[in-house]
Amino acid sequence: MVIAVEREGRSAIARPSSVVDGVYDSIYHRLMSLEIAPGARIPIDVLARELNVSQTPVREALSRLEREGLVRKEHLIGYSAAPLWTRKQFEDLYAFRLLVEPEGARLAAVNMTPEALERLETSAADMGNGEAPVDRNTRYSRFARADAQFHDAILKIGGNEVIRSVLSNQHVHLHIFRLMFHTRVTQEALEEHENLLAAFRARDPQAAFDAMRIHIERSRDRLLSAFE
Repeated sequence: MVIAVEREGRSAIARPSSVVDGVYDSIYHRLMSLEIAPGARIPIDVLARELNVSQTPVREALSRLEREGLVRKEHLIGYSAAPLWTRKQFEDLYAFRLLVEPEGARLAAVNMTPEALERLETSAADMGNGEAPVDRNTRYSRFARADAQFHDAILKIGGNEVIRSVLSNQHVHLHIFRLMFHTRVTQEALEEHENLLAAFRARDPQAAFDAMRIHIERSRDRLLSAFE
């Protein structure tokens, strides 16, 4: 379905969002599963041919992925996949997460309402089940997106927009999941999310603080092997 829009007093036709979304999803899955290697150039013309679309939706999808930190654009060179984090970047980020996310979870427990809890429960259920994946790569990259949304929802309920904004701008979870493509990570994360939900159901700020701290510490320990 095409959508008519007004631009500078003239009628214009916007491309169907489903085309751009489909191209975005395809590139996103390739980036998250490392099918497009970190640092590799991403030729727009090649992608357009592979996806059987014009170059315009590819450019729009890559621009969106650039805002999310998954690709980079350099003048006269074009787009390339973002490099993986170094161990120093990883350790710095987890040190920061341990400082702020447990507090975000504590605030969420303080501010929790039945409606907010229901949204978190739905988000967690989607992470464990969700739409039938095309393949393992797709399942993993979908989980990464859902995990990011779950953590962001907690921080949104907590109400500290500084914490939420900083972590969102770092695209923490998308980069974390690029470090280790392994199904064990998803299963263990689901169990830890359930501990968080139990604290939120009980409206227990200290239990939420502790559950988030343990979740982040275990996530850090699981992913350290990516640097060995």
